[in-house]
Amino acid sequence: MVEVKTSELSNGDLNRGVFATRDIAKGELLHEAPVLPYPNEEHEHIEKTMLADYAFEYGANHTCILLGYGMLFNHSYEPNATYDINFDKHVFEFYAYRDIEAGEEILINYNGDVDCDDPLWFYEDGDNQKS
Repeated sequence: MVEVKTSELSNGDLNRGVFATRDIAKGELLHEAPVLPYPNEEHEHIEKTMLADYAFEYGANHTCILLGYGMLFNHSYEPNATYDINFDKHVFEFYAYRDIEAGEEILINYNGDVDCDDPLWFYEDGDNQKS
């Protein structure tokens, strides 16, 4: 259903993204990404590495690293996918927010809510670029 390919949205050494291998209907489960949670107070160690840009909030007291394709979804302020945290299963569940065509890159809003346009940490000089 999904595969990792080169993304035109990234320009670094790791310019990967997640793409649909077939048409995906709105609401369909795309991927379940297992989590590796750790207490928030340990995040200061992660901040010293490039993993800090890939960490997700995981409840009030934890942060997590996602396995599977979870850390490879790119950002858009007009996403075609969204995610929910399933704490019982310790996974992030990624769903199609709208119909997605085969070959299309699957994008999420890094702010968590599909319609939140708050600036992201990686835009320089407060530039709130929209993908």
